[in-house]
Amino acid sequence: MRVDFDIPTNRLETDSIRWDAYDSKKVLPLWVADMDFQSPPCVIQALSNRIQHGIFGYTHSPKQFNQIIARYLLNQYDWSVDPDWIVILPSVVSALYTAVQQLTNVNESVLIPNPVYHHLRLACTEAGRKYHDLPLRLVDQRWVLPNKELPYIATQDTKLALLCNPQNPGSTVFNKDELMGFGDFCIKNNLWICSDEIHAGLVLDGKKHIPIASLSKEVSKRTVTLMSLNKTFNFPGVGLAWAVAENPDLRNSMQTGLHQTIAEPSLFAYTATLAAITDGEPWRQELLQYLQTNRDLVTSRINHIDNLSVGKIEGSYLAWIDCTNLNHQNPHKLFLDAGVATSPGSQFGQPNFIRLNFGTQKSKLAKALDIIQNACLR
Repeated sequence: MRVDFDIPTNRLETDSIRWDAYDSKKVLPLWVADMDFQSPPCVIQALSNRIQHGIFGYTHSPKQFNQIIARYLLNQYDWSVDPDWIVILPSVVSALYTAVQQLTNVNESVLIPNPVYHHLRLACTEAGRKYHDLPLRLVDQRWVLPNKELPYIATQDTKLALLCNPQNPGSTVFNKDELMGFGDFCIKNNLWICSDEIHAGLVLDGKKHIPIASLSKEVSKRTVTLMSLNKTFNFPGVGLAWAVAENPDLRNSMQTGLHQTIAEPSLFAYTATLAAITDGEPWRQELLQYLQTNRDLVTSRINHIDNLSVGKIEGSYLAWIDCTNLNHQNPHKLFLDAGVATSPGSQFGQPNFIRLNFGTQKSKLAKALDIIQNACLR
């Protein structure tokens, strides 16, 4: 199929968090992690067909839904998963909070990468759990885990390690050796692992995403893997996720409150996810090509602006831009005042950075990069 991602869709007056937060006449909003591209035609058609039915009653998973997901994981990641290991959930975010609450006690602590998606930290603070930062290191322009330093960071009360792969905001796609080092440490120290892998379908340059639980039986037995197609096929406002846990105790923990205080996915969420799994792959491949071109534009432009830099972007549509050398107290505000909204680095634990969403039309991205460059010249 051929998709023209350069064609813009007007997102104003659609109750978009991203586009409603600022005056669109003054600010280009490249912050919240959703894309400015329509979802695949197969998803739009499936939702349209479901709407035309006209009755939207209580729902349940489609027939053999877990088996369909299991086949998808095998095809995409060479990961053999028993359908019974899969727990259907409304979102990855809610699952992160459940994991921290259920896999630790109040006197136990959690390991969290830094920088990282803010809900990993909030899941700990909301549950009253202590956490210890795992400071990612920039090595060969990749943000990597501090595996050699893990023994000095973990404490006797550490029980759970949170992982984000592909990394948000750093965009690293961790390789097998990096994941094995992390997994081996967790095995030796009897730690549970909760791995947020929501960007797994957005790995660039033909690289392969490796679910950490796929490494070995030992790692799988202590891991909860969180996944969703919301980001890849751009329907986070519809929303459905799943947890994979071979260990039945972990699996049962992830179902605490499900269908009680935690709502089940809507019938539209099942419809969209099933359509994406069944017919969305050609569109995804086109998307990856477009994102790679946008990524190359961001990397080239940012690294040629004095006092800004960005490392390798291996997955997702997020650029983690280092503004340290600007010597500006608030780089996020600097660029916002100039006309581009980014996500402030403080949200991820690094106030001298910004996160830029390049999942947009190339013309918008080029304009935003011009604004950023001019702001740095003032």
